[in-house]
Amino acid sequence: MDALLVLLAAIMLGGFVFLPWMRRRRAVQHAREGLVVAGDPMAGYGFVPLEELDVRLPGPDPELAEALAEMRRTHDWRPAAELLKSTGDDWERRWQRVQTLAGAAAFELAGDPAGAGGRRTGGIWLRTWRTEAPKDPGGAQTHAQFLVFQALRDPGSQDFRMILEEARTVCREAGLLAPGSPIPYLTELAVSRGLGERPADYEELWSKVVQRAPHHMGAHLAALPYWSEKWHGSRKDAEAFAERAASGAPAKSLLPALPLFAVYEHLPEANMVRGLYQSAVVERAIEGAHFALREAPADHPMAPHVRHLLVWFLVRAERYAEAMEQLRLVDGHVGAVPWSYGRSPAAEYAAYRALAIAGWEQLGGTPADFRPRG
Repeated sequence: MDALLVLLAAIMLGGFVFLPWMRRRRAVQHAREGLVVAGDPMAGYGFVPLEELDVRLPGPDPELAEALAEMRRTHDWRPAAELLKSTGDDWERRWQRVQTLAGAAAFELAGDPAGAGGRRTGGIWLRTWRTEAPKDPGGAQTHAQFLVFQALRDPGSQDFRMILEEARTVCREAGLLAPGSPIPYLTELAVSRGLGERPADYEELWSKVVQRAPHHMGAHLAALPYWSEKWHGSRKDAEAFAERAASGAPAKSLLPALPLFAVYEHLPEANMVRGLYQSAVVERAIEGAHFALREAPADHPMAPHVRHLLVWFLVRAERYAEAMEQLRLVDGHVGAVPWSYGRSPAAEYAAYRALAIAGWEQLGGTPADFRPRG
């Protein structure tokens, strides 16, 4: 998705469009390089400094952060098991926590070169968890997602399909350990997409998710890429999937925000801010996301995902005051699309935050007018 940050070249554009575009592009580049840009987050706004941004989570989850810290200190799997046990059937929160735990294990393993005898200790707590508690559904769910992450690290490798097949086996084992849980089937959605299974088979898998959690926002976000033109569908397929979910959403659901994700999946790699981000299609998707956030509970586990993508769109649409409001609610955590698609999620986020501040101040806003989240 890096190419999405390179706007349409200045061919045939007048200075009125070209100069602001160049200034914004330089700001993004500077933030990526860790340089100070206009709108220093410490200059009265109360934003978290770049080096302190948490790339693991989209929003705060103190219990998860505590478990991760304890596991990093002790290499013990029990904090993860207790966390998932206490999460119970809060399926949205459980899905997010399983992904984060699996990602932590994958990150530890990737950063752990083999020592003497070729032995690697990174993520050892997950291997121990599976060995010492093979019937724990939380361990199986985390293991399956870990395997998916391992496969997706190198989709072109010879082991790609083999690892995904192993992940599917573990998904089905996890499904037997907790028959009512949608979590193993959510992980299997990524497996099925990676293996390029037929739409009919994917629909059958999706029906198993819907039986268990019909309005699960995380499940819909996991399923959407399959229907996109980057994988096995088309823009029309993805938009239809998102619109059906949004129109059939119950009260207090985040699903009306799903079309915004479908739009993001199909943005052209080169485009003009005013010509696209202020178009009727994008505005309608943005308003759907705003509506969903107003209606859903403030502590909905998936709300930060929607807010982060809104920041990206609102900055590009030059709706800076609205972007600042979303930043106020999510600042400090950047583990979400679109930042996670970049090489440096924290820098990607900081660049847009700087642009939002610069735009806010250009419109007359000041730190005194902005109240950070208390």
